[in-house]
Amino acid sequence: MRLEGKLAVITAAASGMGSEGVKLFAREGARVCAIDMNGEALARLAKDMAEKGTPIETVTADLTEPEMIRGSVNEAAEKLGGIDIMWAHAGIPGPSGIEDLDLDAYRKAMAVNVDSAALGAGEVIKHMRKRGGGSLVFTASVSGLVGSRFSPVYSAGKFAVVGLAKSLAQTFAPDNVRVNVVCPGLADTPMGVKFVSRKEDPDEAKANTEMMVSAVPLARLVRPEEIAHAALWLASDDASFVTGVELPVDGGFTCR
Repeated sequence: MRLEGKLAVITAAASGMGSEGVKLFAREGARVCAIDMNGEALARLAKDMAEKGTPIETVTADLTEPEMIRGSVNEAAEKLGGIDIMWAHAGIPGPSGIEDLDLDAYRKAMAVNVDSAALGAGEVIKHMRKRGGGSLVFTASVSGLVGSRFSPVYSAGKFAVVGLAKSLAQTFAPDNVRVNVVCPGLADTPMGVKFVSRKEDPDEAKANTEMMVSAVPLARLVRPEEIAHAALWLASDDASFVTGVELPVDGGFTCR
């Protein structure tokens, strides 16, 4: 098992890619703490995991709040007895356009997409130093590698996450902490639908999804478990000499 004995934290862990990560990391031998703002969904996930013989810890936290970001990392460390791995996965689509921009919606998107990554990293490094090193994985997006026509705000935030990771990979290297980014393409998840249609219009979502898939050489959406496997590789010792990398999991979308 690739994470045997490791202590792992995953944010935005109650559904989609995050919950797939919780299940996969636990199967690979890690003790996992799942962080999410949806306490009911976390409880269901924890119950399911316990019934399968892989119990997890949970922390309910609103990652738009700076002190809750910091507090959730420290609470997770207390519950696990330390942190070796953190997959900072939180993200929301945010406003779809830039004209007449709703500043509250903009600030919320930046808080979740950028602030939670930066503040979480600043807190988790303290725990990783105590363990002699670690692996920090951020979720960005292909929209953090190429501009998104659907959301310039989301794209700006995810470009920031990629830049943050490249900087922290250098900053944290003396602490034996690797920092990398997984960059999903459009995913077969509820957030994927919201991303291509903020109005959640089924017809608009279908048309925009088909347009995006037409630009993917492998001609389909990415599955949540495929992102979890990419995050697992980056988090594990299989990637022991990999740091500062942004890994697209996008069916070839960004290779054009």
